[in-house]
Amino acid sequence: MRNVLPVTLEADSPRTVWIAASGDIHAGIDDEARLRTMLERLDERTELVLLAGDLTQLGQVEEARVLAAACRNVAVPIVAVLGNHDWQSDRATEIAAVLADCGVVVLERSHTIVPLARTTVGIAGVKGFIGGFDKEWANFGEPLFREAYRETTRDVEALDTSLAGIGGCGVRVALLHYSPSAETLEGESERLWLVLGSERLAAPIVKHRPHLALHGHAHHGSLTGDLDGVPVHNVAMHVTGRDFWLFEVDIDNPREPRVV
Repeated sequence: MRNVLPVTLEADSPRTVWIAASGDIHAGIDDEARLRTMLERLDERTELVLLAGDLTQLGQVEEARVLAAACRNVAVPIVAVLGNHDWQSDRATEIAAVLADCGVVVLERSHTIVPLARTTVGIAGVKGFIGGFDKEWANFGEPLFREAYRETTRDVEALDTSLAGIGGCGVRVALLHYSPSAETLEGESERLWLVLGSERLAAPIVKHRPHLALHGHAHHGSLTGDLDGVPVHNVAMHVTGRDFWLFEVDIDNPREPRVV
């Protein structure tokens, strides 16, 4: 990771952290110009970039290389999770390696801690998986159904462990692709909610209470939700209408991040 060492600031420096977040970039092999322009337009205040999955269109390594080339010259840390599109061609491990080679930290059931000038930002990252809301997918029936349930369980357990691992950070973020909140799925057909997220992903977030939870995946969902006081934001580009959604987090009061 680049440019993550703390630096000495003047005593009156603003006590805020600026985080740019986006999801569902869907990089294609002909998208280098679009991606470079997108990243060049990052707000000059940005100190950290978070990408909430679906980094590629079809999960091809060549698509990941296009995104990696655009990320290579970004001067601030970039942390990402993969999405379902990134798994489409069964080359997720290679995609993560290509991105890591240009300095992007790809989290998969893991966490990272980024030391910035005024604080540390901890990010717990999982792709997440399916399950739905209210009428949760039961751990019953054919082996494929039970395996899907176990896959979500593995993400829930990893998110719990990862959030515990960043417990001492000044700013704590849960970064997912699939949604942990039904509120940010409003606008999507309810028949699709089963495959857009899982309410089981909410439990670790409510337990550990990060300052911010981010996801993508739901292209027709809603911008904001809430999990027992933890703000949840759907940062899919299709929802925000922007390349990046910029969050200003007050170090002294990180519980109320402000969207700019």
